[in-house]
Amino acid sequence: MASLLTLICLVAMVLPAAIGNVFAYPISKKWSIKISEYIQKVLAVRLFAILRAYRYFHFWGYKDNLDKLPDQFIIISNHQSLLDIPLFMNYFRKKELRFVAKDTLGRHVPLVSEMLRSQEHCLIPRKAKPMEAMRYVEDFGHRIVERNQTPVLFPEGSRTRDGNVGKFYSAGFRRLVESTGLPVVVCALDGGWRLRDLRKIFTRLKRGCYRVKVMKIYDSPKTKEECNAILEESAKMIQDQVIEWRKLPSDVK
Repeated sequence: MASLLTLICLVAMVLPAAIGNVFAYPISKKWSIKISEYIQKVLAVRLFAILRAYRYFHFWGYKDNLDKLPDQFIIISNHQSLLDIPLFMNYFRKKELRFVAKDTLGRHVPLVSEMLRSQEHCLIPRKAKPMEAMRYVEDFGHRIVERNQTPVLFPEGSRTRDGNVGKFYSAGFRRLVESTGLPVVVCALDGGWRLRDLRKIFTRLKRGCYRVKVMKIYDSPKTKEECNAILEESAKMIQDQVIEWRKLPSDVK
């Protein structure tokens, strides 16, 4: 019964915005942006509230270092699920987030696709050559600085199957740093790897949890070596945190 109630609540909440944005996007970018802002600022928060009410699914957003955040910064994090997007929207509610993602997310993903396109997130063509991909990142970097937005980059490039931290690739990160000059905020998350697709979302939600935490804040790196050092340290730092979290029951923060 709880599973059915969860499904009904999620459909009732998501369907109007999803359908509305599908029709709004080709007609009016302004309307689509309004709907996308509603998705980001309202639905992302309600999503976790519904999951907690009906499936005892906990969202643990740790407050460590949140009071030390600069006005504008780059977020880098490990990547486990499409739900990482609403996770960060919920955690950084006061920030206007923009994600670096593959362009496949800009097509046929309910709620997500039109939002990513209308808000001008960085959608990199999957078949783009390295230099072309870097131009996308560079243009994106200039744009978010001008608009006082907060970019989110997953240096692993793709979601991990078991939630353990994969290799952090440096090219996109270095280009984003060069084009923005922003400090770097490292976040760790865990829980999304169990919810990689729709089937697993509905079979593994009960008494699960999603955790996210600001681990460390770096000044803007100035050299390739500094960028690589941040990525290397961050990957280890995040993996250590993930290991510690998995020792905890899902209902304990």
